[in-house]
Amino acid sequence: MFKYVPNILTIVRFILIPLIFYFALQDNYLVAVILLMISGCTDVLDGYIARRFNFITDFGTLFDPLADKLTQISTLVVLVIQNIIPIWILIIVLVKEFLMILGASFLYGKETVVVPSKWFGKAATVIFYIAIFTSMIKKQFGFQYSFDFILYDIAVACTLFALIMYFKIFIQVRKKPQA
Repeated sequence: MFKYVPNILTIVRFILIPLIFYFALQDNYLVAVILLMISGCTDVLDGYIARRFNFITDFGTLFDPLADKLTQISTLVVLVIQNIIPIWILIIVLVKEFLMILGASFLYGKETVVVPSKWFGKAATVIFYIAIFTSMIKKQFGFQYSFDFILYDIAVACTLFALIMYFKIFIQVRKKPQA
């Protein structure tokens, strides 16, 4: 039973996505931030448990990053709907994720089907989450500072850097002869 805990935590993150979306859409950003933090904690915990106890499964390998991306994208969507961030930020993230999926589909059948996340991808995600938290807290409490947009600029730059680095990995993997 314990070996399924990481997968259960991943499923919990999927369940949290519509709740985060709903509360943010209702201008209840404090609850949305709390749920987003719970989602982040379950993400860290499921990854730790899976690696520490070697409970890595095909389900987790596929659905853990999907839960991360859907959480991030749905949160950005609601921030665009609420006119908190400009749509171009969401478009850049969507294009990057589409290109990542396209690249993964080209690698299907190669030895390395799943390219593990790298520090640059994780850094972009973390900075995006900090920016999202900052935007929601700013909106919830009516703060007037614009620090969150500096974070979005950094997150977008990191996302574009990650896309370039993953593209380089894609080219290297694609050039390897099949076994």
